[in-house]
Amino acid sequence: MKCLLLANESAEVLFYWTDTEFEQRVQEQYGVSQEEGERLPAFEDSINTLFAPIIISCSTMVDRLGDNYTSFSTENNHIYVLHQFEECLYIAVNGDGDETEEDLKRKIFVMKKLTEIMFGMVTFSGALLRKELRPQDTEQRNRLWKKLRSLLETYSRLRENDQSFLVEAVERLIHPTLCEQCIEFLERRLVQQINSNMDRMGEEVLHAFILVHTKLLAFYSSRNASNLYSSDLLALIILVQDLYPSLKCFLLQTLEAPTPDPSAPSRVFLESKECPMPHSMYCLPLWPGITLVLLTKVFFYYKTSKAKTIYSIFHLYTQTSQLQNAWTDFKNKAFSRSGSGFTRDLLPSCRNMKTQLCGVYRQFFAAECMGSSQRLAPHLQERALSMVQEKLMDWKDFLLVKSKRNITMEFPGLIHFIYVDRSNGQMIAPSLNVTDRTVSELGKGPLADFIKKKVWSLVATAQRYLQKGYATVTLRDGDYFYCYFLWFENETGYKLEVIDIPSSPDDGAPVGMLTCDYYRKLLRYYSKKHQNEVVKCYELFTVHLGVIPNEYILQHCSQLARKLWEPTRIPLL
Repeated sequence: MKCLLLANESAEVLFYWTDTEFEQRVQEQYGVSQEEGERLPAFEDSINTLFAPIIISCSTMVDRLGDNYTSFSTENNHIYVLHQFEECLYIAVNGDGDETEEDLKRKIFVMKKLTEIMFGMVTFSGALLRKELRPQDTEQRNRLWKKLRSLLETYSRLRENDQSFLVEAVERLIHPTLCEQCIEFLERRLVQQINSNMDRMGEEVLHAFILVHTKLLAFYSSRNASNLYSSDLLALIILVQDLYPSLKCFLLQTLEAPTPDPSAPSRVFLESKECPMPHSMYCLPLWPGITLVLLTKVFFYYKTSKAKTIYSIFHLYTQTSQLQNAWTDFKNKAFSRSGSGFTRDLLPSCRNMKTQLCGVYRQFFAAECMGSSQRLAPHLQERALSMVQEKLMDWKDFLLVKSKRNITMEFPGLIHFIYVDRSNGQMIAPSLNVTDRTVSELGKGPLADFIKKKVWSLVATAQRYLQKGYATVTLRDGDYFYCYFLWFENETGYKLEVIDIPSSPDDGAPVGMLTCDYYRKLLRYYSKKHQNEVVKCYELFTVHLGVIPNEYILQHCSQLARKLWEPTRIPLL
């Protein structure tokens, strides 16, 4: 019984996703009142009818009180979590007890991140986002909604099965020699050859990386590329997994999915200091489970008929003129002597200016006609594939096994750990393969599944305490002992002094990097007292047998952190 819905202030549904149980419940609810012989209303109409009172009441509270409720539960134990972004309301529902309020809130923020990846700054304007999410062409809208639903389901499965998405950090394959060789290969051969070729259709490869399932083998950014944040990289891994799911995470239904065209790029919008910038993403499958991803800079030129070109240029001129008029109106009201100054009366002008700015952005970066025929030449893509396949041919079987047995443990009584370098958003942990036939560090089947539930519970508990300002958590759970530590170091590995971590508001984003990059903000907060040195942030989650004395557990944690400190120096990002 799960649902996620996105609506505007007019109570119009812009997107919805439901599981089978929720869909059946809605059909039963709105089928009972139908007279004999009448067909059931369209499911979208039923969803709209069901949620309209909630959406309208939220809009009324915001208008009259400037505030809104964030969650509520019903008599039948359905949990509703709501969050307002700009003019759009997100609602997540759970009725089977599988998800907590925090889980639903996280799903909302991740959905917001996925829309930002797909539409960029357009998401800042509810009116423009409506045009993107509800195109007039019904078939086009169905394709878009199907894609968004698939991405949401892919994220949910990864969150349930993959440790990197549990803690929202990129997991690296631990093999320093091979990693460094692959980074050098990407830089000196692959990217250089593509960018120097005359058939690259004006595109330039800015980032290139190799994934083994969801784990990062190697990453390279060209010198003139902007920084690729870990939150964006995690979102891109979701997109890759949506195209080419790892069978270890998604068993047999993926075999029925149609194979996408690898030569067709996806338009993605990545964070930058100025605004989300568009890139073309090429996902090139090397072998099942191993993928090469290229991110190229988007250039804008037309390969269409002259009459379309004229229309597009005229539309751009109109948009920029409207933005100029909105800016002039804002300046006159805010800065002129006869203007109203900075009061609430200025809000409509601010909204209008924001809408016009997003409109120009949409026309330049997101409109379908912009660069619609632009892609790397097929023979260049084929050449890139063959080069990487040749490089990794002798390693592919090793990599697939390595991705399932990435690192081993050497401490008696230590059952599991997750070590995260929050400065670069990377993590290291032993594998947990509960759905695979192969044996992981913790065995397979019921034992691994039991430990998995303990690890997922530890992370959820630690994150709740972190939101309240606690950087250290130790607790006993039956026969097991949990530890969580968050600390700061300088660039040489010297541990810096402990500070009081600010607690997060109840309606704030969940702790993570996909949701709202909590750790980037935390690093900025701590770095204010250490402006003359580079500050690093680390986390360690451990599960020990409860019979191990506490002093040994703390000693293990300290030794483990020192042991894992050195591999994190591999310059993957």
